[in-house]
Amino acid sequence: MAIKGRPAEAPGLLAQLDAIARAAMPGVTTAAAMVLAAAPVGLPSLVPAVALAGVFYWSLFRPGYMPAAAAFVLGLLQDLLGFAPLGIGVLSLLLVHAGALRARPALVPRSLLLVWIAYLGVAVLAVGLGYLLQAVLGWALPSPRSAAVQLGLTAGLYPLLASLMSLLRRGLQRAESLA
Repeated sequence: MAIKGRPAEAPGLLAQLDAIARAAMPGVTTAAAMVLAAAPVGLPSLVPAVALAGVFYWSLFRPGYMPAAAAFVLGLLQDLLGFAPLGIGVLSLLLVHAGALRARPALVPRSLLLVWIAYLGVAVLAVGLGYLLQAVLGWALPSPRSAAVQLGLTAGLYPLLASLMSLLRRGLQRAESLA
């Protein structure tokens, strides 16, 4: 409790650890979901879909909790989990992060449907960029079928992933209001 005329006491160690944990939650949960999505279950890789959705959502709705450094680390993790040439996921997710920050004022007050439509455009660009970079770095055209499947997964999973991230975001907001 602050006495009038005196500055408030600095938060204690537990309060600082709590703030750090809340700030790291979006990146850590996205990384954990990416690792789970990398499990070999016979489906095409869900890792890029999870990574793209996580970076887009958190950059849009809680940009302070998804800095560019977190997008970079998630992109690197995506490249490592997907055995892709290093840099493709990093560049894609950094561009998605920057685009989401730029579109934030126009998209945040909108409905899930309009945000999803904007995300579809982002997904087309991100999957297209990944396809192009794989072609250039590999000196061969990758299968367009795999890019189409990746786009379908990325676009189709967003409403489910956004709903789960929305629950986490509300939980973070409640925790912040109590702190």
